[in-house]
Amino acid sequence: MNSLIGDSVASNTVWAITIAVAVVIFAIDLFVIGRRPHTPSMKEVSTHLAFFVGLAILFGIGLALFAEPHELSEAPAAEFFAGWLTEYSLSVDNLFIFIIIMAKFGVPRQYQQTALMIGIVLALIMRAIFIVLGAAAINEFSWVFYLFGLFLIYTAFKLAKEGGEDEDDYEENKLVKYAETHLPATSEWHGTKIFAKVDGKRLLTPMFFVILALGTTDLLFALDSIPAIYGLTKDPYLVFTANIFALMGLRQLYFLIGGLLERLIYLSYGLAFLLGFIGVKLILHALHENELPFINGGHHVEWAPDIPIWLSLTVIVGTLAVTTVASLIGSRRMAATERDVHTGPRRDWDND
Repeated sequence: MNSLIGDSVASNTVWAITIAVAVVIFAIDLFVIGRRPHTPSMKEVSTHLAFFVGLAILFGIGLALFAEPHELSEAPAAEFFAGWLTEYSLSVDNLFIFIIIMAKFGVPRQYQQTALMIGIVLALIMRAIFIVLGAAAINEFSWVFYLFGLFLIYTAFKLAKEGGEDEDDYEENKLVKYAETHLPATSEWHGTKIFAKVDGKRLLTPMFFVILALGTTDLLFALDSIPAIYGLTKDPYLVFTANIFALMGLRQLYFLIGGLLERLIYLSYGLAFLLGFIGVKLILHALHENELPFINGGHHVEWAPDIPIWLSLTVIVGTLAVTTVASLIGSRRMAATERDVHTGPRRDWDND
């Protein structure tokens, strides 16, 4: 049976079809939202999210049925699902920052869809650039896996250390601050427009600064997510599609679980564990393929195993499940404790 994505990576035809479909979906979404700014109902976001998640699952099933193992991917379907789940879980953590950005700029709720969609499109473009650069680096330099692994372990340590800190400590980056203080702008909203004429002058609206904040924040997120997924698959096509499907449902996820995010109190710790696990996996892979002369004389390290994708997928699913359950239980106990502080301890009537 011929492989759906070719002997090594996706054929030019498959790449073209994938990119075309993604562009059409994002363009339709953006065009519709741009024409009708509104606050989406729960039914609307639930339907759209179910569609995108179902599309990702069908895509993975298609890989399982038609895609054969090749040089860059031993198990395309498993690697896609592992990458998609990892990117999606990282995206959920990113929503914390998105919510804070929206609140910080006072974005009217009916305009939040447009801001999010434009920010997501920018994120997709930037991640595509990182994917190409990452693929080129991997093809030319096998030691880049050492850098990816060390970076992910550092990020995991930093994320775990900051996991208990208040998310409200978020500060605008220097680029956004510079734009706010040096560019001509108005503080008044003019719908979803990024430019507006005020007293004959062309000024930037608050929407411009929101999009700039979302776009630059997504750029920083890509620095974590791209090395992480390259730790699960070396196939740029699978990396790209996993990112597409994760970003497709991000806007709907924002409106659907905005309140639930506050209950995922251990999410940062779960993600820190995942990033650390993938970082170790990358370093083991680098040792297994080692070419650096100052490590084992430039030969591969025999004791360094390659962690199989089935184990990676099991760890990812298990970590997300444990993190979610522990967070919901922990947040419920915290809520009960807060209620006791305000109302006093509840009497145990059965023992009276």
